[in-house]
Amino acid sequence: MAERIKTNVLVVGGGPGGYVAAIRAGQLGLDTTLVEADRLGGTCLIRGCIPSKAIINVAGEFETMRLAADNGRHGLKLASPPTVDLAETVKWKDTVVNRLNTGVTGLLKRAKVRVVNGWAKFSDAKTCDIDAATGPVTISAEHVILATGSLPVQIPSLPFGGPIISSTEALDLEDLPKKLVVVGAGYIGLELGIAFAKLGSEVTVVEAEKQILPLYDAELVAPVKRWLDKHGVTLHLGAKARTAETGKKKTALVVETADGKTIELPADKILVTVGRKPNTEGWGLENMAVDMAGRFVKVDDQCRTSMRDVWAVGDLVGEPMLEHKAATQGEMVAEIIAGAKRRFDPVAIAAVCFTEPEIVSAGFSPAEAKAKGEDAIVGQFPFAANGRALSMEAGDNGGFVRIVARRDDHRVLGIQAVGAHVSELSAEFATVLEMGAVLEDIAGTIHVHPTLSEAVHEAALKALGHAIHI
Repeated sequence: MAERIKTNVLVVGGGPGGYVAAIRAGQLGLDTTLVEADRLGGTCLIRGCIPSKAIINVAGEFETMRLAADNGRHGLKLASPPTVDLAETVKWKDTVVNRLNTGVTGLLKRAKVRVVNGWAKFSDAKTCDIDAATGPVTISAEHVILATGSLPVQIPSLPFGGPIISSTEALDLEDLPKKLVVVGAGYIGLELGIAFAKLGSEVTVVEAEKQILPLYDAELVAPVKRWLDKHGVTLHLGAKARTAETGKKKTALVVETADGKTIELPADKILVTVGRKPNTEGWGLENMAVDMAGRFVKVDDQCRTSMRDVWAVGDLVGEPMLEHKAATQGEMVAEIIAGAKRRFDPVAIAAVCFTEPEIVSAGFSPAEAKAKGEDAIVGQFPFAANGRALSMEAGDNGGFVRIVARRDDHRVLGIQAVGAHVSELSAEFATVLEMGAVLEDIAGTIHVHPTLSEAVHEAALKALGHAIHI
């Protein structure tokens, strides 16, 4: 006989949208149940953001050691070239993931959230069945928060399996592929492609668009393109991956190039990173009578679906598919259920590419501002004139900070940067936009020396017409 649970709040999905919603609901005194079929933490923590950044960090360390062994570096020399044991790297990556997974488990327990491990299948909007390890469970709830996340998109002619892998498998490889072909030059493909190139793989990237990182403007992308060219990463832009040959003797990706020719790219692994799709299948969404917006669940500015007291957050409800968006929505929904008046209406959501160098963007680019009919001014400051960047050899990669502001009232409309460690500037960018700051607010804020953030100050001064250090 199935165990029956009645709960105020049922959260489906233990990723950042789901576990944050559950923790906040528990903190607010709501009887809360969370259902998760996999490990707590979701894609970002278990097989996405966190493990990929761990691998990227190791790849950077290895590259620095290799340069020190080749010709010496800033007075540092290694007697012999370094070697990489990818299996050991993956083990270390897993310790980071395990630590965070344990932390999430503890936070849910402290918030008195009931966790049920298993796959939820809804029979109606407020009832689901779980075939849990301890036996069948039926849960009925007053409020349901859907946070099922997203999955890698497959190319029908390149199904995952064997040498054709997604980012999930790429982060668990125990042997470094000698030849890696990456399909898709978005942020996932380039982050991992660059990391494997640093570790010693021969990397080739195939992209259907004519530019890498198609969602960013050419000026931001140019320093990344220069790094790829300098480090021997082969790019096939405007090209289409057709199929793969995966025989016993060889593996190769068949590609139609921009000029219509067909070529074969030999590979040990073919990494397909052409986007992600909302996880809408296999858990009974069709039985919940919620409206859809294309492939996403349709929600309003409070993350309410068309079904009363059924809510949806994160990747399930649309772009941008970012952890920080999901977590913010999850927290908001829990507070609304508890009686607060909240709505999801951010001025901007900053996005980061952990490429080499990094890119961060929040708000409008110059072209986007113009398309919106804004008469904008732009202030741009190069890291080549920033002492902190030069002191860590990050000033000569073409990086910069760029501020876009309205000409008449100097309201900041967008901020972008490309350079080493600029991801750490993203919070300032988002805060400036969310608080409705003007150029004079940034110019009047004392920025610490020596830091990369001084470039933000100087970009504002440049837009005002009186930069100091250029």
